[in-house]
Amino acid sequence: MAQSETTTTPAPPSVGMTHPQIMKALSGLMLGMFVAILSSTIVSNALPQIINDLGGTQSSYTWVVTAALLSMTAATPLWGKLSDLFSKKLLVQISLVIYVLGSVVAGMSQNTGTLIACRVVQGIGVGGLSALAQIVMAAMISPRERGRYSGYLGAVFAVATVGGPLLGGVITDTDWLGWRWCFYVGVPFAVIALIVLQKTLRLPVVRRDVKVDWLGAFLISAAVSLLLIWVTQAGDSYAWISWQTWAMTGGSVVLGLLFVLVESRASDPIIPLRLFRNTTITLASAASLFVGIAMFSGTVFFSQFFQLARGESPTMSGILTIPMIGGLFVSSTVSGQVITKTGRWKAWLVSGGLLLTAGMGLLGTLRHDTPYWHIAVYMAVTGLGLGMMMQNLVLATQNQVAPEDLGAASSVVTFFRSLGGAMGVSALGAVMAHQVTHYVQDGLTALGPKAAAAMGRHGTTGGGIPDLDQLPAPLREVVESAYGHGVGDVFLYAAPFALLGLVLVLFIKEVALKSKPAVHSPAPASEGAAPVTAGKATV
Repeated sequence: MAQSETTTTPAPPSVGMTHPQIMKALSGLMLGMFVAILSSTIVSNALPQIINDLGGTQSSYTWVVTAALLSMTAATPLWGKLSDLFSKKLLVQISLVIYVLGSVVAGMSQNTGTLIACRVVQGIGVGGLSALAQIVMAAMISPRERGRYSGYLGAVFAVATVGGPLLGGVITDTDWLGWRWCFYVGVPFAVIALIVLQKTLRLPVVRRDVKVDWLGAFLISAAVSLLLIWVTQAGDSYAWISWQTWAMTGGSVVLGLLFVLVESRASDPIIPLRLFRNTTITLASAASLFVGIAMFSGTVFFSQFFQLARGESPTMSGILTIPMIGGLFVSSTVSGQVITKTGRWKAWLVSGGLLLTAGMGLLGTLRHDTPYWHIAVYMAVTGLGLGMMMQNLVLATQNQVAPEDLGAASSVVTFFRSLGGAMGVSALGAVMAHQVTHYVQDGLTALGPKAAAAMGRHGTTGGGIPDLDQLPAPLREVVESAYGHGVGDVFLYAAPFALLGLVLVLFIKEVALKSKPAVHSPAPASEGAAPVTAGKATV
């Protein structure tokens, strides 16, 4: 990192970039984003096999997903704040290194506890990549033009989302590889992304002489972690109404209030509370919470549906989810292009909310024998809705803030989306475990007492993930029916949250997109603002 001629200016001078220059600068960033999403999706179709091999339960299944989402959620505001203070390029590279370390050790796991711990490390790295991708792009590209490039990021998201499960399925089904390579395979992509980033990404160094709000970061991480631990364990390790519930929820509320108190007094808070005085940011953040519930429930529970309710292989399970990813790919790309041409974005958010709500409601009717063409249509509708909402909620937020708050504001929306996903996966995973157990018991009762004894001999009554190939035909039918109905219930419970997201989007006021990148926009003067130290050199 080189720096020369230190001054106290609000921002570096405006420098226009052509489309080829922007694409070159974004190439490493998109590759890093691809790695981040790939790591989140590649294990989805391998998870039933992973949990079976490591002797885990449905709770372990949920925690392997939730652990990464939890750490990603907790770390996102910190990454956003760090990006306002230090080199964004360096932070992207650090997050890639953290991801690589977590992935390598995860592939060596011998039990679910180790795997879950490694997923926490992965999540910290992925949180950085997810948050910083939007922040770096906003630093280079004006909101008016950003819709186009947000569409490209959405396309990368779609390719990684569909490629992850497919690749994970193929790796799991290949005897000489096995599921451990699901964690190793992303490492070469991460290394390539590091090299490409070093050669292509050039951003002005804009640093301020302030301290990182470590206490605020700790408090929000602790509050979110305690809440998610409660959601995951409730109904399994203890009752929903119990002293553990009151202790954990009460502790989470207290930590949250302490976080608000600390942030209100911090000179440079990790999440500036003044951001929420802006109605658009508040509504977009809340809507992202509900979009996260819908988005992650779709990617996590489809693998169980196709493998445990329909008996498909991991590879085929990935192929069967293509309609949802295709819808996401088309809508994110098309909406980005149209927004760039027209400058109008609210209609896409509203349309996306309608489609997402309809898609989740339709998926709530799933059963193990639902015709696939019905499922494909439902998934496509859901994917179209997700593609229209995810990137554009961030775009609407970035359009409302001053340059010095860009990282914090962007990470707030990403934070709430990740929080919604983590809470959704935790709560819906607990709901699914309960529903599946209930439906299995009903099915066994219908078959008679001998069926229950046979199910016990096959080790599927203790909360473990069943191996369908080891079950006799009548018992297999019971398990497939239970998982089909259970996953359908998950989507049905998630649909009202998508509807809430739609209602919130309706109240967002559309503001004309700015024509200059955030890093070039003049920062509004404010009393007591921290001085900005800008360097003319780039990194």
